[in-house]
Amino acid sequence: MDDKVDHDALDDALRRCGASWGAAQTHGLLTGRLAVAGVPAGPDWLTQVLEGTDESNATRLECQRMLDSLYQSTYWQLSERLSEFVPLLPDDHSDAGERTAAMAHWCEGFLHGLVSAQHGDALRDRLAAEPLADIIRDMLQITRAEVDAATDEETNEAAYVELVEYMRVAAQLTYEELAEIRDGADAPPDKGRETMH
Repeated sequence: MDDKVDHDALDDALRRCGASWGAAQTHGLLTGRLAVAGVPAGPDWLTQVLEGTDESNATRLECQRMLDSLYQSTYWQLSERLSEFVPLLPDDHSDAGERTAAMAHWCEGFLHGLVSAQHGDALRDRLAAEPLADIIRDMLQITRAEVDAATDEETNEAAYVELVEYMRVAAQLTYEELAEIRDGADAPPDKGRETMH
């Protein structure tokens, strides 16, 4: 899947269609939901992100197309264990504060995706055990991340890169660890084009 969704373009489209979710948080939510539920997570995720938006708004349709593309690429990157999976964040030219805030929002969305879906004791037990309990603790820490004004730019940048790499690997590990929880619900969509509407 090579339909790459740009963070800023999606963020702008979400804002213009009246969604309360930003692009990074939306992708984090999707990643967490896919780890828990696989393919069936798609429609609920889309409904949640676009909740309260006007269905007749042309911008909403554009937004929905971008979200569908994001769903497709994220699902295939995770399910095919493709190493190019990366959290959807602003590009490197963006302000450090903006990128750090987006990173924190991505983690918020991811954690919400893990814990907000309907789930039973098996998922609760798995999330409370290692390595997922550690990942959840770490992601909670990242939700509070801020740029350290007292630290030089190079050090802040190195810390940011390290955290994003951790998030990337942790998301893939979470998907692997929850394979049993998905329990067959993760039947792959038609490789052509499964949409969620």
